[in-house]
Amino acid sequence: MKFSCEKALLSTAVSTASRAVSPKSSIPAMEGILIEAGSVLRLTGYNLETGIQATVPAEIREKGSLVLSARLFSEIVRKMPDDILTFSSNGYNVNIKCGLSEFNILGTDPEEFPELPSVDQQNALTLKQPVLRSMIGQTLFAVSDNESRPVHTGSLFDVEGNTLTVVSVDGYRLALRRETVEEKHGVENFSFVVPGSALSEVEKICSGEEKVTITQGARHIMFQAGDILLVCRRLEGEFLPYKSAIPRNNTTIIQADSRTLLSCLDRVSLIISEKLKSPLRCVFGDGMLSVSTKTAIGDAADQCPIEGDGGGLEIGFNNKYLMDAIKAAPADKLRLEFTSGVAPCVILPAEGEETFIYMVLPVRLKAN
Repeated sequence: MKFSCEKALLSTAVSTASRAVSPKSSIPAMEGILIEAGSVLRLTGYNLETGIQATVPAEIREKGSLVLSARLFSEIVRKMPDDILTFSSNGYNVNIKCGLSEFNILGTDPEEFPELPSVDQQNALTLKQPVLRSMIGQTLFAVSDNESRPVHTGSLFDVEGNTLTVVSVDGYRLALRRETVEEKHGVENFSFVVPGSALSEVEKICSGEEKVTITQGARHIMFQAGDILLVCRRLEGEFLPYKSAIPRNNTTIIQADSRTLLSCLDRVSLIISEKLKSPLRCVFGDGMLSVSTKTAIGDAADQCPIEGDGGGLEIGFNNKYLMDAIKAAPADKLRLEFTSGVAPCVILPAEGEETFIYMVLPVRLKAN
């Protein structure tokens, strides 16, 4: 195998493919990157759950394939001078040259590298990379890390007509984002669940302004963004029926500026820590929200102006869960809906279409 390419392009591709490499594995080849020089130069990392394949523009003189340690190859390429890098192999002996620098290292048999699953297209959809990136970023925080319900350790992608809804739940909160799909192939309505670990990688590969195509197969999902391909397994199981889980006939409705509200909650949360846990006590009055909390080191209180009358409704919240939802909400003005002190708080955009919905369950408050 023999090829040459720009160091900067190869370095980016190596670091992208490395993100799907197992840090420790009983199969040594799985701690490596599969390098394939055929009609194009392809680099693949695969940990049996998520696989990432990057294609690099290169001048290929001799075809071939080999596996190199991901950590070592990544460091070598990254620290090379900015120049054209030449890669050649004879058997398992690899020579890498760039400028005046030269390395001779050993590779591994490519036959030992597990084959990336092929995705048989059942349905597919296309949207812009920044749209998918924001949808993932604004829902991923609510994915569960509880392995007793594996299906909730991922996000539901629910396609109805030309609308894609991404939903994450963890038992204490729900995050939902909706956007219009640019293109769609397959049946009218379909849905699948993508593991949260794979979605955090998808968010990183959606770094451009172009389109990303999502392909649903029988057991796997494929995301293709430019020269990068990500394949992950689908999560099976019954996902929470989110439409019926969100209460919408709420009696108390107030509006607030998202930044002002977040600053207020953030200040009161300063005396809450991992060791000193305490809920935020929120009292929704007429035109004013009063927030307070008490821990072993002291107490804190603040107020935030709101629109509407909460009728003195008192609700307790986990500060992190409430702040995560308000931080993620892509709107300057929010609408908060409640029914009682023990019912969920529903957060929506104050104006325009309901492109997002967040739901946070309250915490029981001790009597004053």
